[in-house]
Amino acid sequence: MASKKQKLRVISLGGLQEIGKNMTVLEYNNDIIIIDCGLAFPEDDMLGIDLVIPDTTYLQKNIDKVRGIVLTHGHEDHIGALPYVLRDINVPVFGTMLTLGLLENKLREHDLLNAVTLHTVVPGETIKLGQFKVEFIHTNHSIADAVALAITTPLGVIVHTGDFKIDYTPIDGDIMDIHRFAELGKQGVLLLMSDSTNAERKGFTMSERNVGRVFDQIFEETPKNRIMVATFSSNIHRIQQIINSAYTYKRKVAIIGRSMVNAVKTSTELGYLSVPAGVLIDISEIKNYTDEQLVIITTGSQGETMSALSRIAVNEHKQVHVKPDDKIIISASSIPGNEKNIFRVINELLKKGANVVYEGMADIHVSGHARQEELKLMLALIKPKYFMPVHGEYMHLVSHKDIAVSMGIEKDNVFIMGIGDVLEITKNEAKVNGTVTSGQVLVDGLGVGDVGNIVLRDRKHLSQDGLMIVVVTMEKETGTVIAGPDIISRGFVYVREAEELMEEAKAVVQEALMKCEEKHITGWSYIKGLIKDTLKNYLWQRTKRSPMILPIITEV
Repeated sequence: MASKKQKLRVISLGGLQEIGKNMTVLEYNNDIIIIDCGLAFPEDDMLGIDLVIPDTTYLQKNIDKVRGIVLTHGHEDHIGALPYVLRDINVPVFGTMLTLGLLENKLREHDLLNAVTLHTVVPGETIKLGQFKVEFIHTNHSIADAVALAITTPLGVIVHTGDFKIDYTPIDGDIMDIHRFAELGKQGVLLLMSDSTNAERKGFTMSERNVGRVFDQIFEETPKNRIMVATFSSNIHRIQQIINSAYTYKRKVAIIGRSMVNAVKTSTELGYLSVPAGVLIDISEIKNYTDEQLVIITTGSQGETMSALSRIAVNEHKQVHVKPDDKIIISASSIPGNEKNIFRVINELLKKGANVVYEGMADIHVSGHARQEELKLMLALIKPKYFMPVHGEYMHLVSHKDIAVSMGIEKDNVFIMGIGDVLEITKNEAKVNGTVTSGQVLVDGLGVGDVGNIVLRDRKHLSQDGLMIVVVTMEKETGTVIAGPDIISRGFVYVREAEELMEEAKAVVQEALMKCEEKHITGWSYIKGLIKDTLKNYLWQRTKRSPMILPIITEV
């Protein structure tokens, strides 16, 4: 009986075979811990959806076992779902100072700050959650205060790298704790879960410091013009380097974009951003300075429609307007799927005479994720018995598997998993055994999970084919048509230019209703079905289009 219970279950509820909404569950007997709780942004076909978060049905069913949530860093794809998930799974949350600082802003917006217990940890610290001991290990990433996790379980140690890169010259001078990974490897690691985002890319990821040198060069070459830089608001080290260059070249810095203002405020208060006195000015003060005295740091590096840079590009920003010869640097790489939006913004800026520097033109961005040689170093240090690539599309996971196998890890000990799959580890073996409920929950405005596949299918139908509403008033007893049918069209045809079509459609419906009357058919559902079918067939013959048809029958 005891041996049967000695099972460690590793379950991903997000972040496998997809980018974003990272969430991993570890379960041993009556204890569950959760690693990260992120969101993803909607696909193009998710019409009207704001955010996508993991399905936490399994955790809600096992809420009594959940001991806490541990966070690796403060990016949206790792903490963004917490304001929604904590409503159902209100357990203590553990993270480093900046990670929790960024989370507090979110919880405050959702009026949840006082309802949630947050515990600040420092790298090197170990906490106990049920039968798990979780150690936080300092790493480098494109946000400060990122950590990996070494989780001691009754069956052995699990290492989860979080998102990482190996930067030997990081901006804060705090190199990833490579020694600790080596020590863990020496002691023996049961399972390694490692970031796969850049697993297809050969070589090493450049140091963040390279970007600083490029900024200095651009600032030196642009002595007379105003400079704007768009980047991710969470990339505190990037913002630090822009501020450093501005200070060196005697420029003032103004910040725009809500998330950028929040990130700068939080990271300055917590000591992660060092701003020399007198460098930062409010955006309302830019009119008091000449172009050569100004740098504006903004959101919108992904071409997001409502971001500051997008609004500037289309002349909709209240305080900042593009001037000819403005130097605008887009210091980010495009997230897959965002290329069109970014090109749209670049085109608009160029049309207004701006000088735009973007990826490919200069080394103005480096990734926060390890490439193949760094992933190999992590595998060499940890020497795990079992390996599970995480955080990436299927192709990234496969590339990471190939790297692991090339380094001598047995093929059968590498597990490419999908969300909901359960990796079951016992003293003697590891195998994929069963699944739990998983998937995506869609957030639309204030509604969480109330929009599902059927609603999305309807939205798609409406967006592609439009809507026709047929209104009929009938006598209750006899089924005689008293008024109508009236047909209202939305998104199907412009009625004024299609009067003939609409009249014929009306006649077709009228004819069908007459037949019902003659046969004394008064059943609503039958009549509605008949209206739908008759009109659908007619419109398809005439237009080869299938709008959504909505019959409304009023009885008097």
